Amino acid sequence: MVMRIFAFFCGLAFGFGLLISGMTNPVKVLGFLDIAGPWDPSLILVMASAVLVALPLMQFASRRQTALLGDPIAFPPRFGITGKLIVGSAIFGVGWGLDGLCPGPSLAMLGAFTWQEGLFFLMMATGMLVHEIWPRMRTEVSAAAGAR
Repeated sequence: MVMRIFAFFCGLAFGFGLLISGMTNPVKVLGFLDIAGPWDPSLILVMASAVLVALPLMQFASRRQTALLGDPIAFPPRFGITGKLIVGSAIFGVGWGLDGLCPGPSLAMLGAFTWQEGLFFLMMATGMLVHEIWPRMRTEVSAAAGAR
């Protein structure tokens, strides 16, 4: 129960940080991404401060086996740049550039109760679900074809 309460407050702090920084404002994000137009460099400060806060904490965590509350720490494996990474990054970048939102701010914006944000979130969640299901479906189809 303590873990869930702690996770709730961490998520709440993250959401407030997104709101305060302007990351939930698509106009501000698109102004940052549009370097050929009226560029708004203010989000560089948000990203730089995030790196400054996260870097020492990641260094600390990398020397530990468990988190402060006892859960195991699992960093992603380092396999370098793959085709999946490039395609996924491109899809993320195109989506971010078209709409000005990415998953974290999109979740925070659900509180605005607009149909546009609801539709964006629904489509994003559908894409995530398809990403999880697609490899399993391909494996099952391949196994069924091999059994014939």
